Amino acid sequence: MKNTYFDLIEQSYYFPQEGFDLRDGYLTFHGVSLKYLIEKHGTPFRFIYLPKIGDQIKKTRNLFNRAINNNAYTGKYHFCYCTKCNHFYHVIQEALKHNVNLETSSSFDIDLILNLYKKKKIDKSRIIIHNGYKTDGYLEKIVRLQEMGFENSIVVLDSINELRRLQKVNTKEKIKVGIRMAITEEPQSAYHTSRLGIPPNEILNFFKEYIKENDKVELKMLHFFVDSGIKDAIYYWTEFQKAVKLYTELRKECETLDSLNLGGGFPIRNHLGFEYNYEYMINEIITNIKDACTKENIPDPNIYTEFGKYTVGEAGAIIFEVLEQKQQNDTETWYLINNSLMNTIPDAWSIHEKFILLPVNKWNNEYGRVNIGGISCDHSDYYNSEDLNQEILLPRYDAEEEKKEPLYLGFFHTGAYQDSISGYGGIKHCLIPAPKHVIIDRDDKGNIIDYVYREEQSVDEMFHILGYNK
Repeated sequence: MKNTYFDLIEQSYYFPQEGFDLRDGYLTFHGVSLKYLIEKHGTPFRFIYLPKIGDQIKKTRNLFNRAINNNAYTGKYHFCYCTKCNHFYHVIQEALKHNVNLETSSSFDIDLILNLYKKKKIDKSRIIIHNGYKTDGYLEKIVRLQEMGFENSIVVLDSINELRRLQKVNTKEKIKVGIRMAITEEPQSAYHTSRLGIPPNEILNFFKEYIKENDKVELKMLHFFVDSGIKDAIYYWTEFQKAVKLYTELRKECETLDSLNLGGGFPIRNHLGFEYNYEYMINEIITNIKDACTKENIPDPNIYTEFGKYTVGEAGAIIFEVLEQKQQNDTETWYLINNSLMNTIPDAWSIHEKFILLPVNKWNNEYGRVNIGGISCDHSDYYNSEDLNQEILLPRYDAEEEKKEPLYLGFFHTGAYQDSISGYGGIKHCLIPAPKHVIIDRDDKGNIIDYVYREEQSVDEMFHILGYNK
């Protein structure tokens, strides 16, 4: 067997594959030359490839609409983008180009909605789904939003108490509400029932006692959310069937109920061997809902999905340079990169999330087992779990080769949550600065455009936050 890194990848996976290819020995990402970006911007830098966002939205919408047509389904499909996944204006603006609806999670998300409205990126007909725990301030803003004329604003109730507090907000408007169904968590979870939502065996009584004769609220939606996402597993289908059954029972009691929100999300590619049949899953979802509604002689509901990670995750990446190789013993080689993994991709160490890790160059070198370490002083600042037998296999190189060109590494599909969790623009562990942030787009002719959204964080910026520059 050949033992270059290229041969390893070619023999282990189908390569090239969507998003990844080689050009003159260097990795490209959706046709974008990473060599060009490194030479122009240096390292480390984070980037987001905006066209991928639209690709994900169009793919999902097309598959749902195809399944709806094939099954003579009478409800409509609505794609919602979860703002919490990536709040940046350039991300949400790109998603809005494809006419997505929006999902909010906190009080300050309402300010974001108002900002988008002032910029004329949305109008008052946009569907806005309000999730998360509703503080009094959050509820107040939601009501005022509806009073402004946002006619498709829906408050998803997480508890009976939220309805009580909602009704204390002074308004003449009839508020559209949804009900979130609590789910049974997966067996390996630390708890049995999700803290979010109302237990399914209490929802019908809750509706009859607090909503049915209440002229201040109108039930529009049943919300069902599995944190681990939409997957072809017994656990998911069991919870899904509970939600569909509950919807049919609730619909018989409530004519205004017309929507089923699947919540959750589709998985994204986190290794080159990733396989997931999106078309099959979507068709199964539509077929099961259709069959249940036909059996119970009720109309097919409108289907909502709330996709955040799926929308933007595969659009992001971060590029590092290997500063030094360290042979710590006979079996452990470390590649030390020029930033902190804890700071830049916190999910990798906090919840052991996998990302696609590939070298940008040296694909024709022999490969070996290595560990990736950041430059902070923390023991946990490392990444050592990959799809290939739980090992990281990367190109080897000697000191002479390093002088000519260092090894560059890319962590791909990091576009969701990483900036928010690490605190974009804030203080980082060991005062290691946040890397440069680059935006990549294409013009009307398909030519690549790249520009710096934010330079690497400076000492003065950090000292200002810490109070040293007052």
